[in-house]
Amino acid sequence: MADPGQRRYPETRVNTAPMLRWLLAATLLLCARTTLAADLPVRVNVVGNVATAQIGSPTNPLAELTLSFDDASNLTPASLGIRATLVDINDPTLLSRLPDVRLTRLDSALPLLVTVEPPSNGGLTFRRTGRYELHTHALAYSLGSNYRVFKAAIGGPFRDTTEEIAPGSVRARSRYGGFSQFLVLADLRATASVVAQKVATLRARVATLPASEQPAFSALLDTVESSVASADYDGALAAVDLVSARAQARAGNGLLDEWRATHDGDNQAGDLLAGAATLKFSVAYLRDYGQ
Repeated sequence: MADPGQRRYPETRVNTAPMLRWLLAATLLLCARTTLAADLPVRVNVVGNVATAQIGSPTNPLAELTLSFDDASNLTPASLGIRATLVDINDPTLLSRLPDVRLTRLDSALPLLVTVEPPSNGGLTFRRTGRYELHTHALAYSLGSNYRVFKAAIGGPFRDTTEEIAPGSVRARSRYGGFSQFLVLADLRATASVVAQKVATLRARVATLPASEQPAFSALLDTVESSVASADYDGALAAVDLVSARAQARAGNGLLDEWRATHDGDNQAGDLLAGAATLKFSVAYLRDYGQ
């Protein structure tokens, strides 16, 4: 029997279902975000003008990155600022940076974004060019592969900078006059249009050179275009080689040729050499495999 002096309260039941659903949704969203963009471990070693980086698990790395330089100063693991991230291949922000979302695609087997952004206080400088190689067993090599190296300033549009795609399983190589972000994409665009875009990129860079340096490079690019138009691919390749030879000869003389982490340099020669290297790759691909 209840004590007559004890006050009785009605029983209150709390419906916890909405709260549980909210917590579950929040957890799933957090997991999704973690899955869609996850930084991977990167271990960097430097010997001379070459830096190598193991990306991913120490026992079973996803990829090995090699950055080599013509002439680097203050090259250390810390001065490179390498970061590797697994990204969502359907991320609309990332897709908006690709040249053609229908024809340039990330492979789900390697959704890897590599960022090389040397800190301004790290002291890294290099002359002329560096070379980028990403070696991975996540992709399968085939003759005439459509895998390509794409490069972009951080947050900027990606463009094809491939110098070579080699077996082993895939070794994706590029040359650069500066950094920042790199992807390996499957590129299904017509090769002739890629060649035209690379010539246009080189012309835009030539337009920033001293006026006395522009005519010779412009004339060589005219030869490349006319030779490609007439299917004289060997003639086009010879003209591209002359672009490279002239850029190399004028480096440090008529052309600036130093990249600095402080971003107060202008690596004119390096950009021309890198542009010529990727143009040569595409002209040779057009010759050997057609569109």
